[in-house]
Amino acid sequence: MENKKQKVLITGAAGFIGSNLVEHFLKKDYEVVGLDNFATGFRHNIEEFRSNSRFTFIEGDIRKLDDCRKAIEGVDYVLHQAALGSVPRSIKDPLNTNSANIDGFLNVLVAARDTGVKRFVYAASSSTYGDSVKLPKVEDEIGNPLSPYAVTKYVNELYADVFARTYGIECVGLRYFNVFGRNQTPEGAYAAVIPLWVKQLIAYKSPIINGDENYSRDFTYVDNVSQANERAMLTPAKQLLTPEKQYVHQVFNVAYGGNIKLIELFKALRDNLALLDPEINKIEPYIGPYRAGDIPHSQASIEKARTMLGYDPKFDARQGFERVCKWYYENLT
Repeated sequence: MENKKQKVLITGAAGFIGSNLVEHFLKKDYEVVGLDNFATGFRHNIEEFRSNSRFTFIEGDIRKLDDCRKAIEGVDYVLHQAALGSVPRSIKDPLNTNSANIDGFLNVLVAARDTGVKRFVYAASSSTYGDSVKLPKVEDEIGNPLSPYAVTKYVNELYADVFARTYGIECVGLRYFNVFGRNQTPEGAYAAVIPLWVKQLIAYKSPIINGDENYSRDFTYVDNVSQANERAMLTPAKQLLTPEKQYVHQVFNVAYGGNIKLIELFKALRDNLALLDPEINKIEPYIGPYRAGDIPHSQASIEKARTMLGYDPKFDARQGFERVCKWYYENLT
């Protein structure tokens, strides 16, 4: 491990994953720079860090190259999390999704190249697997993308590979699988399933399971993601080289490696919340329509991340459900 006094830039710092990364690296004694324009992040997510002398926040937009250059100045590592997420959002508004996720990504990557950062770690996505039906998902076998969002995240991987090969910048992509945890908002039209369902259950409302209740996901607790980012940032370059690729750009699945049906997710959330409010145990879900761009099943192989990064997720999905239900109950009631 390298000196913990290094400086890390976290883009999207006021967002769900970004704010968890800020907390993680401040606890490990890094200097942290946060960049966010609050398009989907929230000021309250970073409020507790403002008094920390090792945290600097810059309100700026990754779609503006000058903002990226300002944020990256003097930084050793970049953890790029800023993006417009949500498959449904991208189907409704592909132009803004492309602008943030491709134009913004390229701006941050160019600024990182020009500044000479030690490594550029970025949030990739399991949506890249598209219509591939093979389970578990392995990094070198993907299908056709099913949404504009998936297209943008795959283009990110292509750009990172070209920049690593052409300019020598070290890049690592992390394909996140259904991340959940603290600070994930239940509000808005594009809220993720876990915070949305928890909010509805606490309000005694029946959640809607879109499509098939037997659709399944590899739900990944956010603390596992923080560990993966740290390992991606610090793993020596020689461990990321292969006979086929003698430059540093690797893409890894970040998940627990499990598989939980949506109906099982509903029951797990209901059971955990019912321990705090027994009335919640009476609630049953509705089955709603299929959503465009949804994939039936998703499960990751994390063998590559284990082998090359030393990634060792500490929380399975059910442990995460228990923790997150308590967190939301304390913060929403």
